[in-house]
Amino acid sequence: MELLKINTAGSVDDGKSTLIGRFLYDNNALTIEQEELVRLKTKEKGLDDLDFSVITDGLIAEREQGITIDVAHIYFSSATRKFIIADSPGHIEYTRNMVTGASNSDLSIILIDARKGLLEQTHRHYFISRMLRLEQVVFCINKMDLVAYSEDVFLKIALDIDKMVKQLEPLEQTIEIIPISSLKGDNVVHFSKNMPWYKRETLSTVLHGFSKKTEDKKPFRMDVQQVNHVQNDQFVDYRSYAGRISSGSIKIGDELIVLPSEKKAEVIEIRKFTATLEEAKAGDSIQIRLKEDIDISRGMLLANEVNISLFEKELQACLVWLDEKPANLSVKYHLQVGSRTAFCKINEVKYLIQPEDPLQNIQSSIIVLNSIAVVKIKLANALFLDKFSDNKKNGAFILIDTQTNNTVAVGFVE
Repeated sequence: MELLKINTAGSVDDGKSTLIGRFLYDNNALTIEQEELVRLKTKEKGLDDLDFSVITDGLIAEREQGITIDVAHIYFSSATRKFIIADSPGHIEYTRNMVTGASNSDLSIILIDARKGLLEQTHRHYFISRMLRLEQVVFCINKMDLVAYSEDVFLKIALDIDKMVKQLEPLEQTIEIIPISSLKGDNVVHFSKNMPWYKRETLSTVLHGFSKKTEDKKPFRMDVQQVNHVQNDQFVDYRSYAGRISSGSIKIGDELIVLPSEKKAEVIEIRKFTATLEEAKAGDSIQIRLKEDIDISRGMLLANEVNISLFEKELQACLVWLDEKPANLSVKYHLQVGSRTAFCKINEVKYLIQPEDPLQNIQSSIIVLNSIAVVKIKLANALFLDKFSDNKKNGAFILIDTQTNNTVAVGFVE
């Protein structure tokens, strides 16, 4: 079964945790213990409808406050698909948590309270989903039961969403807008009898019908994570290079380029565990043997296509600042992607982006927690990065504080 990674986002009390619980419950994916917990907490609170939020609000602080603080990851399977759902917090001060939750996702679900319409966090979460170039964004207009399942309310919010999406340059991203009630179960898994005017798909149908775009057509990129040198009866002078293919595909007989040496070598064997393969693709963890004997070590990159931009030591990137301590333009950071790392400095802060008004560039030299900034970075040595828009897996990086080893920012090469 194919795996789908989902991120849920929205403002505080929009019902993200309830939606996830409802989705699992209606897909018969809750355990007996979880169902008992739901009924117990519902009874304790004196509620008429089942309280599904307890499934994801696992921290004591979350249950006490009735909010989501940490990113909760939920793993489950339906009859036809496997899911990982990252439930992100709604408070603006937890924007960094949303970036973390969405960074490895294929699809984002953004909840909107039908009574409130689009809020600041709606714009922020959509901008992050767009910045991360997620393949699909599903806007769920929730709590339709509290607005008498009004089609007019739905159409007004849908129009506002359309304006928000279209104010930015076109992006290859599918947008869906669905009216739901996660509390009552309307249009989550089962079609709602309360909204006969809605003729499109339920949330479950959209998620089960999602099809990932293939990464095989991207240039081949693989970080060398380990060099294996084996000498025994079965393997004589065996040397291979292990790593996970971040993009593209490879087959026996392909010619690879080793960076930074730019030496070329032919692939003569591909192994995955004990099996030998004729071909491997993005996401596979493999070992590669090469025909030519070349000096290769951890931290190098194997590629099949290179261009001059890969060797650049000055990058323009979009940063999301994750650290409590503001950025310091006078100190060195570690920039890391895969097993590659280099010292770097933030040379210039070009401008800050305000997601609720992304067309307005804010001039500032200060980057603080949750800031989104376009910056120029100077590298001590080239790390062979692609533009994020061309190759997501080889265009994203993290910045690490050399004094504390804290990850202070995530960046995307422009």
